[in-house]
Amino acid sequence: MLARTSMSPRRLEAQAMLLMLMFLNASGAFVGINIGTQVSNPPSPSDIVSILKEKKIQHVRLVNSDHQMLVALANTGIEVMVAVPNDQLLRVGQSRPTAADWVNKNVAAYLPATNITYIAVGDEVLTTIPNAALVLVPALQFLQSALLAANLNTQVKLSSPHSMDVISKAFPPSTATFNSTWSSVMSPYLQFLKTTGSVFMLNAQPYYGYVKGQGIFPLEYALFRSLNPNSQIADPNTNLFYTNMFDAMVDATYNSMKAMNFTDIPVMVTASGWPSQGGRNEPAADVDNALAYNGNLIRHVLNNSGTPIQPNNQVSTYLFELFNEDLRAGPVSEQNWGIMFTNASAIYSLTFEDVATTTTDSPALRGMFCVANSSAPHSALKQSLDWACGPGSANCSAIQPGQPCYKPDDIVAVASYAFNDYYHRTQASGGTCNFNSTATMSSTDPSHGSCIFAGSTGANGSDSGAASGPASQDSFASHSQSCWLTHLVAALLPVVLLL
Repeated sequence: MLARTSMSPRRLEAQAMLLMLMFLNASGAFVGINIGTQVSNPPSPSDIVSILKEKKIQHVRLVNSDHQMLVALANTGIEVMVAVPNDQLLRVGQSRPTAADWVNKNVAAYLPATNITYIAVGDEVLTTIPNAALVLVPALQFLQSALLAANLNTQVKLSSPHSMDVISKAFPPSTATFNSTWSSVMSPYLQFLKTTGSVFMLNAQPYYGYVKGQGIFPLEYALFRSLNPNSQIADPNTNLFYTNMFDAMVDATYNSMKAMNFTDIPVMVTASGWPSQGGRNEPAADVDNALAYNGNLIRHVLNNSGTPIQPNNQVSTYLFELFNEDLRAGPVSEQNWGIMFTNASAIYSLTFEDVATTTTDSPALRGMFCVANSSAPHSALKQSLDWACGPGSANCSAIQPGQPCYKPDDIVAVASYAFNDYYHRTQASGGTCNFNSTATMSSTDPSHGSCIFAGSTGANGSDSGAASGPASQDSFASHSQSCWLTHLVAALLPVVLLL
C-alpha cells in the first residue's frame, strides 16, 4: 500500500492548471444582461428573476449589490456580477477595513446560495469621476485582500469597467493606445488583473461610435449587417477586415494593452446595446436598429468566433440592458436602452440561445420556405447571403464546394438555402424572411436531389430534411481548440501524477 503524502505546491499548481484547462474546454462565451436601477416603478426582484428564467438568461450584472436581488437570485444558478458603485469607491479605496466590511456584507453573506462570480469596482471611473482615479487600484487591492481572507478569491474576481474613451484613438485597432493621461493608473491596474487572473471589463457601445463618427462609418457596420463590397473596412497595418464595429472596439482594447506589454488579459464586454427610441435628432435610435444590433450581437458572441486579432479568444458580453431606465438623465435615447418596458412588457423579442445550434424542425413551418427573389440584383443577393452565413449564423455548410447544395453558378439557389435555414432557425424568436427585400416566402419546395431544405416534407434527411455538410468554419475552430486543449491536458496529466 502506498503511503499517503502531503501534496507539494508544484503538484497543487499543476492540478489547478489542469482543472482550469478542462473548464476552458467545456465553456464558451456567454451573453448576460445588465439590470439598472433608475426605474420609477421597477418589477419586484422575484418577478425579475422569473423573467431571467423565462428568457434563459444565466448571467446578470447588477449596478450595485442590492440585497433583495441577491436573495431572489439565490439557488437559481444564475451567475451574478455585483458592483461597488462610484459613490462608494472613495471610501472603499481609502480604507482596508471598509473594503473588508463591504465584501462581508455584500458578497460573503450571500455565497454560496447566490452565485456571485465578479465584483465590478466602479463604472467608467477614469472618464466619469477622474478625481477618484488614484484610489481605483487601492480599492481593488483592499477588496482582493478581503476575498483572500474569506477564501473567496477563486470564486470571485475583481475588475473595473471602462468606456472606449480611455483609448485615445480606437481606429485602426492596430495602433490603438490608452490615453497617456491614465498611464500611472492603467499600468498597475493591468498588473492587478494579470496577477489575479481577472478580465479587462469594457463598455463597448457601437451606437455611440456610430453617432460620434458623424457618417465616417456606415450604419450597417455598427449593426453587424453585411457591408457593400465597396465599403469594406480594413486595418491598413494588418490588412485584417472588420465586418463590425464591436470587434474593432475589442481589438483596439487588446492592442492598447499590448502597447503596455500586457498580452494575456482577456476582454469581457460589460455593456453593449442599442437604444430603441430617440429624440428628433437621434434617427439611429429606433426599434428596428435595436433589434438588429442586439440580435446580431447575441449571435456573434455565441458563435465563439472571437475577433480578427484574437480569433480564439471568446468575448463574453452583457447586453445593455433589461429594462428601460426612465429616470436616466440626458437625451431621449438614454432612457430607452432596455429590451423591456418598465412594466416588464417586451419592446421586441430576443433569444439568448445560440440560433446556430437551434433545430430547424418547426412543425408550424413545414411546407413553407424562405427563398431568394430571382429578380433581385445579384450584388444584393450576395450581400444578403454574406450576412445570413455570417452574423445571421445560418448553417451554410451544405452550400460549400463538394456538398449537396453547392451551385457555384446559381446564386439564387445558394442564397435560397441560406435564407431558408436562417428563417427556420430564428422565426420563433423574431427572425423574418426579408433580407433587404431580396427574399420571399414560398410554398414550393426548392429541395432537389440530396439537397433537402429545412421545412421539406420529403423523406430524405434527418434534420427536418435539411441537407447536411461539413462543420462550419466556426465549428471547426471550436473543434480545433477543443482538440488542442485535449492534447494539452493529456500531456499535462502524466506530469501532474509524477509530481
